[in-house]
Amino acid sequence: MTTDADGPWLVAGLGNPGPDYAMNRHNVGFMVADLLAERIGARFKRHGKAQAQVVEGRIGPPGPAGRRVVLAKPMSYMNLSGGPVNALRDFYKVPVARIVAVHDELDIDYGVLRLKLGGGDNGHNGLKSMTKAMGPEYHRVRFGIGRPPGRMQVADFVLKDFAAAERKELDYFVDRAADAVECLVTEGLERAQSAYNS
Repeated sequence: MTTDADGPWLVAGLGNPGPDYAMNRHNVGFMVADLLAERIGARFKRHGKAQAQVVEGRIGPPGPAGRRVVLAKPMSYMNLSGGPVNALRDFYKVPVARIVAVHDELDIDYGVLRLKLGGGDNGHNGLKSMTKAMGPEYHRVRFGIGRPPGRMQVADFVLKDFAAAERKELDYFVDRAADAVECLVTEGLERAQSAYNS
């Protein structure tokens, strides 16, 4: 269990900037970050020292149980996410073990969550960039998007918007992922895995 004396957590929602990408499967990390910012009651602003938009505040229950957090959306495009996240890590003096990447995951069914600490990148370019910048020992909240249908290429699949049938449940799944981030930060990985690794 962490305390405020340990400093803030850094939660990085991964995605691509710009309206053309906003509803892409690859941008679900941005969607979760946006919801967490809404819960805090703050808007993302450009950071002066990193190529990212950030929100600073508290997540979790009000009072001492809440945790200081920096929410971030790297503005570098997915495959260069590590640079902005590492710059924010330096700026806020956040240990790698208190960094959370929220990202899409092909090898998990749509809407299913898996939380873990460390591991490989599984071909995910955002994770690959983060691991290159700071090593692999950060937390991941993996949001399942499933595999592409038929012979569709992975790159085409992740850069397409969620299908109409998927969008019917998307708000619910994004809300649940935001809950999982809050649980991870306030109660620890084991508790969050028990509650959300469905």
